[in-house]
Amino acid sequence: MITVVYIDAFNLYFGALRGTPYKWLDLSQLCRHMLPKNEIKAIKYYTALVTPRAKDPEQPIRQQTYLRALKTLPNLSIHHGHFLTHIVKMPLASSIAGEMKYAEVVKTEEKGSDVNLATHLLYDAFRGEFEVAVVISNDSDLVEPIRIVTKELKKTVGVLNPHEHPSRVLHAQATFFKKIRRGVLKASQFPEILTDVHGEFHKPDGW
Repeated sequence: MITVVYIDAFNLYFGALRGTPYKWLDLSQLCRHMLPKNEIKAIKYYTALVTPRAKDPEQPIRQQTYLRALKTLPNLSIHHGHFLTHIVKMPLASSIAGEMKYAEVVKTEEKGSDVNLATHLLYDAFRGEFEVAVVISNDSDLVEPIRIVTKELKKTVGVLNPHEHPSRVLHAQATFFKKIRRGVLKASQFPEILTDVHGEFHKPDGW
């Protein structure tokens, strides 16, 4: 079955990779382990570039190194959203009724990735680019595009869930649903040293 895989990068990271030793994840190997009978035509990775933070100034360097590793995979493409940062006023949790206290906080939101993923999923379905689509995410915002592809276009859409607790609405609309387990993540790591057209590079320290 000709298959295209759509990956919500931050949902995957926060659901399955943060706090683990498996961040150096070879997404092609992951797909082969999770979908052994499928012919993986393309892997589409949806992310946004992070900026340095006072507590972690090296974060963008690690991300760029990982994106460099992903670019060594011949059938993978990277699609960028963006971050939107603004100041909002929010109530303090310690506030009591009638005496609300507020604090101004910096709120950063990742924008565009889920919209880009949904748009490409629908576009590829209408063009007949796949027999099977697989979405790696647990984001319930993707319910409607998945429903359209499965119910209206009569195509197969699977969901690989990176989180401990699955979205019930995604589970209800998907043709099949699998959890990404730690054993698969462990078996799907890049070699510590990789080579591309610019030379050798290695897995980030601490990963």
